[in-house]
Amino acid sequence: MLDLPTDLPADLVPLSWLLGVWEGTGVIDYEADGSSFSGEFAHRVSFSHDGGDYVNYAAHAWLIGDEDVRTPLVAETGYWRLARAADAADAGPGLLPASTPRDAPRTADDVEALRNGEGGFDLEVAIVHADGVSELYVGQVRGPRIDLATDAVVRPASAKVYTAATRMYGLVDGHLLWAWDIAALGGELASHASARLARVE
Repeated sequence: MLDLPTDLPADLVPLSWLLGVWEGTGVIDYEADGSSFSGEFAHRVSFSHDGGDYVNYAAHAWLIGDEDVRTPLVAETGYWRLARAADAADAGPGLLPASTPRDAPRTADDVEALRNGEGGFDLEVAIVHADGVSELYVGQVRGPRIDLATDAVVRPASAKVYTAATRMYGLVDGHLLWAWDIAALGGELASHASARLARVE
């Protein structure tokens, strides 16, 4: 059974099924630049909130080797939010405060007005990798499924070539299933990794 928090800001309700810490394993299978990469990895993902209109995201993955030796693969952090135009009652950019106070907290009706023509809610997801790569994803959450595709990828000159990605998340039988396709190292967008995670917190 899935217990959902009852004290969430209205904008987080469509993403509430993600909240918690998830752990599990997955597989890597990707070919690029004449090389093939495959293996099993351990994965820990955290979705949390601090009262804002966004979900905090953090993830770590380790390649599982012989005798259960774990080699770090990726560390990510980011923010997930429903796509909506910022207004005068929103803070930013930077440290700029809101120019007018919000009369009342946003409501379920405010969020319902954001529903798209497919019955879901448009998303904006910003993720930064430990190697300096930054991804801006756009997509949608529709019930217990999320589909994302990169709108932009920015990387420092020192990072390996990485140009595009898609991610899919779904809640199936109480588990978080996800798949990540990438275009990297000169290769086209192709299947890269997938995992099955269980909520641990």
